[in-house]
Amino acid sequence: MHKWLILFVVITMPASLLFSQTNTYAQFWNEIGISRSIFKKSGLEFNFGQVWSGNSENKNMLADNSQVYFRGWFHYYHSPRWKFSGFLAYYSNKDVPELKQIKAPEIRSAVQTAYFFKKIPYTLNARVRLENRNIKNDNDKYETSFRLRMQMRCLYPLNAKIIRRGTVYAMGSDELMFKTGGSVSGSQFFDRNRLTIGGGYGITDDIQLEITYVNDYLPRSSVNELYNALQMNIYFINPFANIKKAFSHPHPVEPDTSGN
Repeated sequence: MHKWLILFVVITMPASLLFSQTNTYAQFWNEIGISRSIFKKSGLEFNFGQVWSGNSENKNMLADNSQVYFRGWFHYYHSPRWKFSGFLAYYSNKDVPELKQIKAPEIRSAVQTAYFFKKIPYTLNARVRLENRNIKNDNDKYETSFRLRMQMRCLYPLNAKIIRRGTVYAMGSDELMFKTGGSVSGSQFFDRNRLTIGGGYGITDDIQLEITYVNDYLPRSSVNELYNALQMNIYFINPFANIKKAFSHPHPVEPDTSGN
């Protein structure tokens, strides 16, 4: 039985993974997210993140500060099942192993659609994103590349029906990415497969901490790349409104002594 299982795995694994050389890197990703509703069906979100990476000489995941980024989102909640979004972001790519140069600043924009199959007690959704990446090349000119991303994601609260203070939840997703070629981003059409598994915790009703493992596999014609990343994100929901609410106290009502 075990022999047949091993044979099945070997046959079904991509040939590029079996027979091509693979460079493996350890990384640490972290992100801070702040979101705020602005109208009944829309909201804003801002992300600040960093990527630390090992390199060919130093395998420590904190060897290089390879990327810093800032991203601003607009979300529109069309219905309980459909969500439409867009963002504009700046990436300071200092030493990203997948890019074919040391420094490659990037201006990125995207449109995104998410469909929610189920929200209670678990959330299952599909996401499609089209990115417009403008990456500076060695000639100090921005090179345009488009990338299509398709993801399935599931989030499951373990001790409650919804995520709130004290809720522990598990999460997992798999994402496929396809891109147009470029001198910086490479000519490979299939960009990568990204598998994410982990969990989160509701620190308060409006603050969530997530810790996940990310397996990022990039098949390439010459040398494949594999990233094993530890990811830690923290998200704040309507933080300024909640702070204002916490420090604002209603005026005490004076007792009625008129006798009426």
